[in-house]
Amino acid sequence: MRFALVLAAALLLAGRPVAAATARPIVFVSMDDRPVTLQLPVLLGRIAGRNVVTPPRALLGHYTEPGSPDAIIAWLNARAPRDAGAYVLSTDMLVYGGLLASRVPGTTYADAYYRVRDVVRLRAHHPNAWFSAFGTIMRLAPTGMPAIGAGQTYFASGAIWQYLWEYAKLHDPILPGEQARAEQFRALAGPAFDEYVADRARDLAVDRLWVAKASPPSSAFDLLVLGQDDAGPVGIDVPDRAALEGDIVSDGAGERVAIEPGADELGMALVAHALARSIGWRPRIAVRYSTPGGALAQDPLEYAPVSVAIGRLIALCGGVENDENPEIVLYVRVPETSPAQDDAFVEAMRADETLGRSVALADITFLEGGGNPGYADQGGFARRILADGIATRLDAYASWNTNANTVGTALAEAVAAGVGRRSGTYDDLAHKEFTFMRFADDYAYHVEVRPLLDAQLEAQKIDHMLLLPPVAARVAEENRALLWNEAQAILTQLYPGYHIAAMRITLPWDRTFETQIEVGLAPNVPTK
Repeated sequence: MRFALVLAAALLLAGRPVAAATARPIVFVSMDDRPVTLQLPVLLGRIAGRNVVTPPRALLGHYTEPGSPDAIIAWLNARAPRDAGAYVLSTDMLVYGGLLASRVPGTTYADAYYRVRDVVRLRAHHPNAWFSAFGTIMRLAPTGMPAIGAGQTYFASGAIWQYLWEYAKLHDPILPGEQARAEQFRALAGPAFDEYVADRARDLAVDRLWVAKASPPSSAFDLLVLGQDDAGPVGIDVPDRAALEGDIVSDGAGERVAIEPGADELGMALVAHALARSIGWRPRIAVRYSTPGGALAQDPLEYAPVSVAIGRLIALCGGVENDENPEIVLYVRVPETSPAQDDAFVEAMRADETLGRSVALADITFLEGGGNPGYADQGGFARRILADGIATRLDAYASWNTNANTVGTALAEAVAAGVGRRSGTYDDLAHKEFTFMRFADDYAYHVEVRPLLDAQLEAQKIDHMLLLPPVAARVAEENRALLWNEAQAILTQLYPGYHIAAMRITLPWDRTFETQIEVGLAPNVPTK
């Protein structure tokens, strides 16, 4: 509460209203309470000058504690804004209580059925609103967690997760040469294996139910997207995806239902779509890769090349690909970009910025470093564009996590800015704060700070995916000190006319996988 008051005061001092938006609000239910899934979609609304309204934070759960689907559905019916122009709803939250909860035992199919029915009934009460929903096809394995604290009661903690992961990466059906390994992993996983298989079957059945409700005759959703959570081209998830693709055809879903790589970015993409739709804008988006074969870059945690994810994310954000006459140019820096290609890439961005085009940058080169934090090339490029001023004129920047997560974040930010400018409600300061946080998080945290924190924990033989309270408090304080300095240095290059009026840095899930930055920037006061 104290930080919220400080931030509100900072916004007032900056000359910006604390609450924007005169247009109809967007009702948003996130897949959990992480920054990427909750904080960023709400901030997109601020950039565009629209209210993105969410259920009370307490209903969304927290890490191992699931959210409260029935209470959220009750909030949607009784407390959500009656004049909402759009709904963007997480099916995982509304059925299971969040993304992590969708991967574990607990929710029955009967529970899910009645909750889906209640959401469909909600649509009937708001026939003029744009209704969209996003969910996930269960990934190869549940969330990994050490057998400490809350992990002691987790069904797949410790080494069990690894056995399930190794099994899930085999072909389905199992190939003859894989039979012995499959039996070994089943035995090592013990009772958790049967629970895992049952969870997969339940999730598939529920996903098929959502597809049926989005298809005629129900047509309960204008758009339903199912993201293939972390997975590759081979694995136990492949038959699930094929079954859903078959349902889309047989149910006559048409363009109402889509399946694509990714998960965390889906809420942002649909909020961007709702924003663009609210002003009748279909953004024309061009894609430029840093190498001639960049479109073929493959994330090991996605089942298709990056070009597939990008094409689908453009449509999901409400846009259309147009290389000839674009309004937004998405620059995609891919692995194995040479220094000469980097030079040409930078000059192309500079040329588009000079022409007044909206330029969004998605740097996915961290994949070249195995997708691990601390990848030097990603950091070097971020430092380069900060130093030469190109970063200052970007409309969007992202450079962390899977291809789809990175691209979806960058596209959504650029679309939100475009909506605000076209409708006269653009919040320049909110836009600067969003971009600043992406550099501070995607670059400074994951390249400069997180590797230091992880190295310290590894030296103490502490698993950084779940920190017990005393360790979590110490690591959070170290993160705060290190990242504050990094963030301040970034701001002096990114927006030299601004200062940090208020900032809070936390490890929201008591692990080092992500950090959360809440910031209020303000213009510097001119000196006489």
